[in-house]
Amino acid sequence: MSQQEHRPADASGSFRIGGDLPVNRLGYGAMQLTGPGVWGPPKDPGEAVRVLRRAVELGVTFIDTADSYGPFVSEQLIHEALHPYPADLVIATKGGFTRSGPDGWQPVGRPEYLRQQTELSLRHLGVERIDLYQLHRIDPKVPLADQIGELRLLQQEGKIRHIGLSEVTVPQIVEARTIADIVSVQNLYNLADRSAEDVLDYAERENLGFIPWFPMATGRLAREGGPLDALVKTYGASPSQLALAWLLRRSPVVLPIPGTSRVAHLEENVRAALVTLDDTAYQELGDTALEP
Repeated sequence: MSQQEHRPADASGSFRIGGDLPVNRLGYGAMQLTGPGVWGPPKDPGEAVRVLRRAVELGVTFIDTADSYGPFVSEQLIHEALHPYPADLVIATKGGFTRSGPDGWQPVGRPEYLRQQTELSLRHLGVERIDLYQLHRIDPKVPLADQIGELRLLQQEGKIRHIGLSEVTVPQIVEARTIADIVSVQNLYNLADRSAEDVLDYAERENLGFIPWFPMATGRLAREGGPLDALVKTYGASPSQLALAWLLRRSPVVLPIPGTSRVAHLEENVRAALVTLDDTAYQELGDTALEP
């Protein structure tokens, strides 16, 4: 087996988060390592641990999680599976979304809450500093200057290395950057939903990492006779792999984080890094995915 086949994530290329944290662009999102409704422990904690360890074996050097996944379940599983962490592994987490129960989410951006959650994430991950801490949602009830300002204070205290945002508009990013250095944005974006196109374009211009969540929404695209059907046969790749390959081709700042709770599915996802779309396939896939 070649090195590329042994560590397929290496083939996705690299990006330096904040200019000083190199990661393989195809990462792993750890939201699905929880119970139904992103609440409580997974049905098979052993498989969750195997998924995380296998991801690192496959060359994944960027894992994205959040305190609200579980809550805390995902962070604790990452610690159990991978601590002490490999030197090249970057773990990003998020705070600012509190949980009321399964599928319940509410933004809370009070400075004291963000500080509390940062301290808890430090403890649960077993680290002294979080590589990338993202404001999970902007709380409309709290001035943005107070939310980002508290993260900047935590950064100055050495508890956060870099600050990122999630589900934001370009004007919100611009405003946040007047308060602190912002290095990444995490928005909903995939082959079928490109409503955040302007945010991605801005991120590319400013060399901010763009982390698309829900990156593999293939849905109707994968139907028989659909836009992915012919390409699946041509490339010998699954619809999900094609969707991820398209994202990797879309921009050098894109860092897809496909998530799964099964090792077999993880291995399929990471092998998407080995799929190289030519110009025609890239254009065709992008065009037909937006057709009604």
